[in-house]
Amino acid sequence: MPWPGRSVLLRLRLLSTTDLHAQVLPWDYATDCPAPGTGMAALARVIADARAELPNCLLFDNGDFLQGSALGDLAAQDGMAAQSPVNPVILAMNALGYDAGTLGNHDFSHGLPHLIRAVDAAAFPVVSANAIAAAPRDLPNHRPEALNLVAPWVLLDRVLIDETGHPHPLRIGVTGFLPPQTAVWERGHLEGRVRIEDILTAARRTLPRLRAEGADLVVVLAHTGIGPSLAEPGMENAALALAALPGVDAVVMGHTHQVFPAPELPAQDGVDARRGTLAGKPAVMAGAYGARLGVIDLLLERGDTAAWRVLSHRVDTRPAHTDGAAPAAPEVLAAHQRTLDWVRGRLGRVDHPMTTHFALVAPSPALRLLALAQGLHVADALREGPMGHLPVLSAVAPFKAGGRGGPGYYVDIPAGDLMLRHVLDLYPHPNTLTALRLTGAEIALWLERAAGLYNRILPGEADQPLINPDFPAFNFDLIHGLDFRIDLSQPARFDTRGRLVAPEAQRITGLTWRGAPLNPAHSFIVATNGYRSNGGSGFAGTERGNLVLDDGTPVRDVVAAHLRARGTALPPAASGWGFVPMPGTSVTFLSSPAARDTAPPTDPPPEPMEMTPDGFLRFRLRL
Repeated sequence: MPWPGRSVLLRLRLLSTTDLHAQVLPWDYATDCPAPGTGMAALARVIADARAELPNCLLFDNGDFLQGSALGDLAAQDGMAAQSPVNPVILAMNALGYDAGTLGNHDFSHGLPHLIRAVDAAAFPVVSANAIAAAPRDLPNHRPEALNLVAPWVLLDRVLIDETGHPHPLRIGVTGFLPPQTAVWERGHLEGRVRIEDILTAARRTLPRLRAEGADLVVVLAHTGIGPSLAEPGMENAALALAALPGVDAVVMGHTHQVFPAPELPAQDGVDARRGTLAGKPAVMAGAYGARLGVIDLLLERGDTAAWRVLSHRVDTRPAHTDGAAPAAPEVLAAHQRTLDWVRGRLGRVDHPMTTHFALVAPSPALRLLALAQGLHVADALREGPMGHLPVLSAVAPFKAGGRGGPGYYVDIPAGDLMLRHVLDLYPHPNTLTALRLTGAEIALWLERAAGLYNRILPGEADQPLINPDFPAFNFDLIHGLDFRIDLSQPARFDTRGRLVAPEAQRITGLTWRGAPLNPAHSFIVATNGYRSNGGSGFAGTERGNLVLDDGTPVRDVVAAHLRARGTALPPAASGWGFVPMPGTSVTFLSSPAARDTAPPTDPPPEPMEMTPDGFLRFRLRL
């Protein structure tokens, strides 16, 4: 007990990972090469060093830990479960000694049974205050909770040592949240079984309960990005508004794969990107794939009363080691070897390299291959039914096209043997193939939504940045089987979140099908994926009534089957897209340094310029 009038000082360190995406070992299964500086094994020494520096230490995970690598995908298959009952991701997390974790949207991507089996094997509590089970009796293991899929919060009772060496009990409350859009993105797994509540609504209910249960300190595991300063219902990225609520002492963020603190982030009210605070509260985001460890150091003070308060804080992130990884458990190594055997399965040969180096500026043969496989599968499935007379188009987007993934985040498949890993490289997500019946008018709006990737370009100006960095490449979802041009002089009709902002704008021009203008009233079948047909990212025509095919077949299985049956040969390009010419105008964009050796996709070809500090190669494109 402190002397009257004398305060007690106690230092507490909060360590965190986020968006691990099943990256356990520093290995890239898509390229079948080492990936130094990624994965839990590469973070193990960083975690050990951080704990050694300050024994009062807790380790948290912020969600999206189960899905995102071939290791995680294989673990979700029934055969894998028979060989290794405990998910290898959970085995690794248990070995690292996590104190608590929360769920991310991608943790639902392999279905509820898989998620709950994994969570039940965790040696640490997993919490989520806004994942609400509609009918717990329908879930595996007949969970007794009447509302929450997992516990909404946990109270961690720890005995910590103050600055003078004396022990003190401290009760740390931990709760978690994930984007409400998860209910849309994972509708196939969650509809009728789990709903995802608004983050702030759930937080306003949960935070007072934690304090009432005696929490001295409240840590929020928020699988959400920073977002706007003004709160609004249904926010996907709500960390700033969440931090502003009373009762929050520290925030761990994720979902957007950014690093925070980061002084280069644009200024925003309530955000101190240098000191690492949101609304004055310490906050951290440690990127993705285990490349960094989040660190929040708190100096706690207690006076004559029993209440503790945060006196000061320090926030940073630490990179994973690139010079070797900690030894993994035998079960994890066995899972790794089974994954390597799986991804090395041969599908055939490819005569020409396939890349996504220029997929954001010109038609990509790699994406055309995906579109062809999707379209043929859908056409076969619908041929004998009432929709069999309708023409089939196919929507695909480049998942790996640089951006926050860095200069190595591109598909780059060389000529030669084609392996299953190459399909995983082209299509890294376990989405299922679906099909929608859309009108020509809805298709035009779909393309307008995709064309929001580009900044507005002023005619006659040189070297204007072409790509909006806030627009994710997976939303550049073009529909193959059509011809059109994109008028960059027009403003984007939709913003990066899919909201209509310029109703009169029309970037898509010359839209034709088989040489004739696309009739707005005609119907087409569009092959797509479950994420998109469920309404993911707000594309036109994704109402439930437009769904005409949802047979549960993963897109990657469709592509692999297509390659086994038909090979990689592509018919002559029957359609394409490009930009409306703008004489005297040039734009710039970033790509991989390897793009220098990629066949030019346009005439005139992109011109290599200079390397950027973060390793991209800048190109000039004359319009």
